[in-house]
Amino acid sequence: MPQKILLDCDPGHDDAIAMLLAHGNPEIDLVAVTTVMGNQTLEKVTRNALSVARVAGITGIPFAAGSARPLVREIETAPTIHGESGLDGPELPEPLLELDSRNAVELIIETIMTNEPGTITLVPTGALTNIALAARMEPRIVERVKEVVLMGGGTNFGNWSATAEFNIVIDPEAAHIVFNEAWPLTQIPIDVTHEALATPDVVERFTAIGTAPARFVVELLDFFGSTYREVQGFDAPPVHDPCAVAYVIDPSIFTVRRAPITVELVGTLTAGMTVADFRAPAPADCTTQVAIGIDTPRFWDLVVDAVERIGDPE
Repeated sequence: MPQKILLDCDPGHDDAIAMLLAHGNPEIDLVAVTTVMGNQTLEKVTRNALSVARVAGITGIPFAAGSARPLVREIETAPTIHGESGLDGPELPEPLLELDSRNAVELIIETIMTNEPGTITLVPTGALTNIALAARMEPRIVERVKEVVLMGGGTNFGNWSATAEFNIVIDPEAAHIVFNEAWPLTQIPIDVTHEALATPDVVERFTAIGTAPARFVVELLDFFGSTYREVQGFDAPPVHDPCAVAYVIDPSIFTVRRAPITVELVGTLTAGMTVADFRAPAPADCTTQVAIGIDTPRFWDLVVDAVERIGDPE
């Protein structure tokens, strides 16, 4: 049976590709999409999510907007990477879907509580604000979730500071809540996603598909590649967020290690750092694990196959 996932995202170029992978892979049943501020403001990333839904032909599932700011801190966005729209590069179509009337946090809670326990996997690829609020508003979801598979953090380095990754550092208090709940949690950090590079041969595979969604991916990667070269010195852009969806599809693509993980909240130089304790074997009650390796060719095979399966929806 396909695995039911709720994708909580802030599109974002790599979030958009994560949506395409979740929609196009037959092992995934995408039951809902929720949005959170991050790569751009909530209004912008929500519109982007709805535009991507039209590109991919995603219909029949709820889309809901969530948190417009972090729990405690001021909002911080990433226009230097994702542009002023949050999804610069391709021409975005006008959305066809309308937003669900519920807030994203309500939708997350209702989705988990109305499905059988152990059947919903939460896949957050942005700030963890919505997920933290859901866990606090309805603590029963923690024991009902199958797993949380999140893209965020770094075990050895950061990208928004020397020690902290963007998704975590923009709302570290929310991340602290999510990492310290008792649900099974898998972290896909930038140590691994920086190996998922959209190199020219990968881009050529999408070009060869020839469909509108494939051209959309090529345009995404063209803009994303230019900002990563300019801002962070990458020869090819790392495509972070689809890695979390890929883990749900096929965990064997990744090497993981169980370890206690928490989030630094007050360090002068380390606020927002995800701290994984690898000093000893994980204790028996440890519910967190972190990816430490990825089979990059198999990852790209999944993404290319999903985009090809989507075909030309319009």
